[in-house]
Amino acid sequence: MKRFKNYLQLHLNIFLFSLTGVFSKAASVQFNEHGLSSPLLYLFLFLMVLNCGVYALAWQMVIKKFELSVAYANKSVYIIWSQLWALLIFKESLTVTNIIGMLVVFLGVMVVSSDE
Repeated sequence: MKRFKNYLQLHLNIFLFSLTGVFSKAASVQFNEHGLSSPLLYLFLFLMVLNCGVYALAWQMVIKKFELSVAYANKSVYIIWSQLWALLIFKESLTVTNIIGMLVVFLGVMVVSSDE
């Protein structure tokens, strides 16, 4: 149960980190559509920086529970989250190459994590 809890914390932290990309892209969209006069641009920039700060603190607490190779291998799951956000929030397309890449990442994480 403790191992499950540790992995849950690790992946919730990676999920949190993935939101930085969402805020960054949203800020970029606001800048491209409205320039520097958009209040939402500054809101998304603030959320992006705040999220990075919270993530950095949480990451330091989480990696104490893992070997670095395992923690950083699991961090690559970020790619899967970012693809999900691209599809759901930004209505981007998903290609076969994207799916194959996500499967390779997932399998790699499983191989590295299986030793623990």
